[in-house]
Amino acid sequence: MSSEREPYARDRVSFGAVASAAVLALIVIVGVIMYVSRDDSSASGSVAKGGNADATGFADPDVDLLGRRVDIPNNPAGQPLTQDPTRQRKSSDPDWLTAAPEGTTGPHGWQRVYGASVPFSTSDGPSRIEDGLAVGYSHTPQGAALAAAQITYRLNARPADRDLYVRQVRVNAQQIAAYDKALAADRLPQQQPEKITKYFVATDAFKIDDYADDLAILRLAARGEVQDGKQTWIAVRLVMVWDAGDWRLKPAASANARGDFVESLAGWTKW
Repeated sequence: MSSEREPYARDRVSFGAVASAAVLALIVIVGVIMYVSRDDSSASGSVAKGGNADATGFADPDVDLLGRRVDIPNNPAGQPLTQDPTRQRKSSDPDWLTAAPEGTTGPHGWQRVYGASVPFSTSDGPSRIEDGLAVGYSHTPQGAALAAAQITYRLNARPADRDLYVRQVRVNAQQIAAYDKALAADRLPQQQPEKITKYFVATDAFKIDDYADDLAILRLAARGEVQDGKQTWIAVRLVMVWDAGDWRLKPAASANARGDFVESLAGWTKW
C-alpha cells in the first residue's frame, strides 16, 4: 500500500518548495536571469507563441495537481471572458481592497495557459489577447492581482517570451540587456516541460498590502505543505505599477525576493 501512494505523496511533500521556487525564480530577481529547469526534451512539447490566435472556446476541462478544475482554452494564449465593468469595485466601496474579482470561481475562471493555471475574471480582466499576451486589466486592486498572477505565471512557464518580458514587466535598459544576453546564450527555455508547469497551479488567495493609483503592493498565496496536519501556504510579494493604461510587474530587488510561509488565510481574499 505504501509503495502505491509514494509518487503522489512525494508530489505533495515537494509541492510547496517547488511552487515557491517557480514563482520566485525568474520574475522577482533583478539583473540575474534564472529559471526553474532547462530540459532540452521540452522543445518538442512547446507551443508556438500565441498558437492559433483565431481559436475560441474551450476543450474538455482537466484537473490540476491538487484535484481542482482547470479549463483548457482552444487558443493556448487563453480565452478572455465577457466583461461587465459595472461589477468592478469603486474606491468608495468598503471592500475596495478586499473583494475578489467576479467570475474566477465559475467555469473558465482558471485556464491552463502554456501549462500554467492563470485567472480570468468577468469584471476586471484580462479583457483581450494581443500578440499572445493577456492585457486589459481594470484600474483596481482586483485588476492588479489578476495581472500579477497572469504575468508571473506566464513568464515562468515561458521564460524566453521576450515580448511578455519587455511589454508587461517594468524593466530598465540594463535588465533588458541582461535578458537578451541570456536569450542569445540559449539559457532560457521557450517552454518549461510539464514536469515543471504542473506545479504552476491556481493560487488560493491574494492580499493587497498597499494600493495607490500608480502602484499596488500585493501577495499571492500558493498552496504549500501540510505541516503537523495543518495546511500552509507560501506568500510571494509582488509589486505592480500602472503604466500606459495597464498593470505591469515591477521586479523586486534580489534582497526582497523571497516567499513567506503563512499558516492561515484569515484576512486574505480568496479567489
